[in-house]
Amino acid sequence: MNFHEDASRSVAPITISNLLPSSINEDEAIMPIIEGLSSDHKRISSRYFYDAVGSQLFEEITLLPEYYLTRTEKNILKDVSPQIVRKLVDIDIIEIGSGDSSKISLLLESLPAERMEAIRYIPVDVNQAAIENAAKSLIKNFPGLKIHGVVGDFEKQLNRIPKGKKRLICFFGSTIGNLSREDSMKFMAELGRIMPSDGMLLLGVDMVKDIDVLENAYKDSKKITEKFNRNILNVINNLVGTDFVPDFFEHIAFYNEEHSRIEMHLRAMERMEISTPYLKGKIIIQKGETIHTENSYKFTHKHIDDLTRAGGMDVKNIFTDENKWFSLIQFCKRA
Repeated sequence: MNFHEDASRSVAPITISNLLPSSINEDEAIMPIIEGLSSDHKRISSRYFYDAVGSQLFEEITLLPEYYLTRTEKNILKDVSPQIVRKLVDIDIIEIGSGDSSKISLLLESLPAERMEAIRYIPVDVNQAAIENAAKSLIKNFPGLKIHGVVGDFEKQLNRIPKGKKRLICFFGSTIGNLSREDSMKFMAELGRIMPSDGMLLLGVDMVKDIDVLENAYKDSKKITEKFNRNILNVINNLVGTDFVPDFFEHIAFYNEEHSRIEMHLRAMERMEISTPYLKGKIIIQKGETIHTENSYKFTHKHIDDLTRAGGMDVKNIFTDENKWFSLIQFCKRA
């Protein structure tokens, strides 16, 4: 299925709306990439990890023994889902950055079948194929469920998510940790604005913990994360016509204790000159120079308090694992 901006297509009971522009806007997308690569501290936004290859590699990462985040969050969600869905009736379940359907399935499995027809699931993701595949799987497993997928940028288009019912908003995977502290506050404020008075938010956050545990999750022995990090250069090559050779870079990941975050970088193994049709000269990258590709912020209870205030919400529950490595926070709108 091919879509243009604001286009919708339905195959009952699935509707998919694409809010993304049908072509790349040079000022909004391309030039920030060029500016990031041309700066003294080179960077590429982590939003460009997720082409088809990147999405597949990330799915492989979530299955690695070192990558505790997905496994731990799913175990928490499985345990607490019956409690969370107990009073869910006639509601929209919105999953931001939905990816595959594995986490939302844990919630839906706890819902009685007779309540399913009054549930509308709204996955929001930039990857249309992921939404389509997840929707087909969910419809097969949960007869009666209605799905309205939204292909869009959750940082900019939350206000365009379909309205009409009480809302449970789910933002799993500690994806909020990919935002800066300042941007995460702004994002929580926006979530607060779109949440009705009787709405709820389920937010997954990765907690500050032993540095070795944190770093090993981003430097796995099978080097899948290395492939994932390097693949961002293939995405950039396709977007802006650069000629990066990913194998000329090594994967670097470490915990920055001052900022409570894992940082991922690509370090050049030799000097190189990169061409792009959007720049007259070359992008010069010196041997040993790095391109910063991701921050993954980790959280303390103080950080959770900050998020709570920014969203104008109250914490109803904090669910965690026995190691207290990961937290699933249940928020409600402050009265």
